[in-house]
Amino acid sequence: MRCARRLGGLGAGVAALRPGLAGRVSCGAGIRARRVSTSWSPVGAAFNVRPQGRLLDLFGERQGLFGVPELSAPEGFHVAQEEALRRTEVLVERACTTPAGPETVHIFDELSDTLCRVADLADFVKIAHPEPEFREAAEEACRSIGTMVEKLNTNVELYQSLRKLLADKKLVDSLDAETRRVAELFMFDFEISGIHLDEEKRKRAVDLNVKILDLSSQFLMGTNFPIKIEKHLLPEHIHHHFVRDGNHVVIDGLHAEAPDDLVREAAYKIFLYPNAGQLKCLEELLSNRDLLAKLVGYSTFSHRALQGTIAQNPETVMQFLEKLSDKLSERTVKDFEMMRGMKMKLNPQNSELMPWDPPYYSGVIRAERYNIEPSLYCPFFSLGACMEGLNILFNKLLGISLYAEQPAKGEVWCEDVRKLAVVHESEGLLGHIYCDFFQRAEKPHQDCHFTIRGGRLKADGEYQLPVVVLMLNIPHSSRNSPTLLTPGMMENLFHEMGHAMHSMLGRTRYQHVTGTRCPTDFAEVPSILMEYFSNDYRVVSQFARHYETGQPLPKAMVSRLCESKKVCAAADMQLQVFYATLDQIYHGKHPLRKSTTDILKETQEKVYGLPYVLNTAWQLRFSHLVGYGAKYYSYLMSRAVASMVWKECFLQDPFNRAAGERYRREVLAHGGGREPMLLVQGMLQKCPSVDDFVDALVSDLDLDFETFFMDSQ
Repeated sequence: MRCARRLGGLGAGVAALRPGLAGRVSCGAGIRARRVSTSWSPVGAAFNVRPQGRLLDLFGERQGLFGVPELSAPEGFHVAQEEALRRTEVLVERACTTPAGPETVHIFDELSDTLCRVADLADFVKIAHPEPEFREAAEEACRSIGTMVEKLNTNVELYQSLRKLLADKKLVDSLDAETRRVAELFMFDFEISGIHLDEEKRKRAVDLNVKILDLSSQFLMGTNFPIKIEKHLLPEHIHHHFVRDGNHVVIDGLHAEAPDDLVREAAYKIFLYPNAGQLKCLEELLSNRDLLAKLVGYSTFSHRALQGTIAQNPETVMQFLEKLSDKLSERTVKDFEMMRGMKMKLNPQNSELMPWDPPYYSGVIRAERYNIEPSLYCPFFSLGACMEGLNILFNKLLGISLYAEQPAKGEVWCEDVRKLAVVHESEGLLGHIYCDFFQRAEKPHQDCHFTIRGGRLKADGEYQLPVVVLMLNIPHSSRNSPTLLTPGMMENLFHEMGHAMHSMLGRTRYQHVTGTRCPTDFAEVPSILMEYFSNDYRVVSQFARHYETGQPLPKAMVSRLCESKKVCAAADMQLQVFYATLDQIYHGKHPLRKSTTDILKETQEKVYGLPYVLNTAWQLRFSHLVGYGAKYYSYLMSRAVASMVWKECFLQDPFNRAAGERYRREVLAHGGGREPMLLVQGMLQKCPSVDDFVDALVSDLDLDFETFFMDSQ
């Protein structure tokens, strides 16, 4: 039994509720078109004005968050969780007494939906709601549902009801493919919890799961912990670059973009200085993951984590990373030479290229060569224009329109949250997207997609419409201008909207695999594909207009921007290969042959090429080891697939309706209800090899590759 994870920036999800999978139903099957609402308004204008308040609601009844009546007050979380737990008991009883058959799987999915509808909503509210009372109530609901999930994962009678179904060959053969897959996925969830073991080993598995959750939480907190040192230990002229606290300065990050070499060096050496407690925590986390994997029948944690993914096993991942590294090596050397030359030009006394240098010097080279100062682009990318651009793209590709809808009083957690209705030209309303885009105090600084409610076909034939939140951190409009986005912010908006469309169009029969609830190395494909659209002039020209003059963004500026992204891109990708390789080694054969720091040093020098810095331990800040343990390679593999889909299906015409419909039918509609490689094959009409993935990534680095049909004058 699992619930959703949030997506974005390789983020981690609900620690206690593991992400799950389920089946699908073909687009629109058994689903009636929804009526059009007269309250919908054009999307572009809605995002270029501040909300005017909800005057009509002043005397109306307060609705709950997301329209859930109980959640009009923090105490409602307790009511919602108790009702979910009560319903769970009923469904467990029904699952254990119903004769084995398709109905068993439907009951399991309803059980999953009952818990996830509280847990997923609470997972968002606990980090995003501005009121601490709501956050605390949501946190408690997460804990309560998490405890129930762990209890269900060790319920032998519940497990036996599913095992009885899958052990009967005649019954299994009678199941349709999607129902069989969902049943197998629920069984996989049970077995990785150790339920098939004898009582003593099962208790050991439960204890290990609890310990891993605690260590994960502890390690994650430590990855962001700031370092406070006495002022006199740093040269006085760089004090102002850091937060000062009495006689101390606080180092809270790597300051990778700082122009002063000494600032970057000091931040790197201090922020990454080994912390004994964090080191012990990481070692215990890796060791306990390995023990649990072995206990439930896997040779390594990586083998357990990669089951059901595109890669399938760690051997394929390592083959992918090694081949990619080989193909990148010459390009990476040239990138480092370029950066070294720029460092020598700007700092002749100290020209050795160090690990704290690439982000800064690659940025300097890009700016010098292409003149891509963000302030030149921002006036063309008002938030409203970008939203209208997405609307145009989805309409042409998929027959889908985005409409702004007025939320009811109490439905949203902050007055600047916008609600979008996603509407198909013939199928009607497909779902809702809540856009929590603007900066505010205590809001997490990350771009994320959250599933609030998954889509599924209900017993009465109605389709439960999906609800998601997109969370960004962009500035508010000013008195003189609407919210203006940098090119990076615009690309992030397109990326996150790719996740949202995956959720909206994942018309699965089962909630358990709705939308983005699919293997990690496939989950980023729809979002990364949207980045390709956001960098294509034919798409950008549809919406990028100067907010004051209406002048279109010149083609040459888009061309420069796209070409600039390829500067030092091989070195950037090589860094990702290094991180992914390190992740695989840490989750491979145990006991580890060396300390985690010695493995870091060896891998950095072998795979990345820049020297290891004595008395640093970057791995202790590697937060993705928690949410993406053994799966950090996923972003690279998803990018490879997205690149292949772009070139094969959309490069010639980014508005090709037939290609858009095929993409919906072959990829988006299935969520996690089919094996990911089958989805890739369906879209590409071939089964790609590891070499194909590698070639797709490397070809994107070529300056003369006409990915965007633009000159670079």
